[in-house]
Amino acid sequence: MTRIGLLSDTHGYLDPRVLEHFAQVDEIWHAGDIGSAMVLQHLREFKPTRAVYGNMDSGDVRYSLSEFYRFRMEDVNVMLTHIGGYPGKYNPWLIPMFKKETPQLFVCGHSHILKVQYDTTWQMLTMNPGAAGKQGWQTVQTLLRFVIDGKEIRDLEVIELEKS
Repeated sequence: MTRIGLLSDTHGYLDPRVLEHFAQVDEIWHAGDIGSAMVLQHLREFKPTRAVYGNMDSGDVRYSLSEFYRFRMEDVNVMLTHIGGYPGKYNPWLIPMFKKETPQLFVCGHSHILKVQYDTTWQMLTMNPGAAGKQGWQTVQTLLRFVIDGKEIRDLEVIELEKS
């Protein structure tokens, strides 16, 4: 069993409350627009962290990350990217990747809109944690916490942080 803390779109600001909510997770996943190498470093010093760069990330962040990150977490095939879309409206460059190997869990950010949805066409769970930073139009910062246990993705929690 692996406990995951998922966030995106910090845009250079790591709210201390994120670390409080992720204190009991085993890993942190960041779906891009990290905003600074310092945010990434702080997350990595706190917990093992997997991340991709986003469209707003500069060279210092892009240097150590990729646009797409595919891996297995226990028995779940995962794909992490920043600009991904959602069921029925994926970015076109993803379709050939899905045809080659469809992930069971597809994670993206970018929209600043928290959305978790099962895609019946591709038979995969899609997650977008919304935005954990202060930049953008959203009035609530959002995070996700969940568990991967073998083949199961379970115990999903939505965490809302009022903008401080």
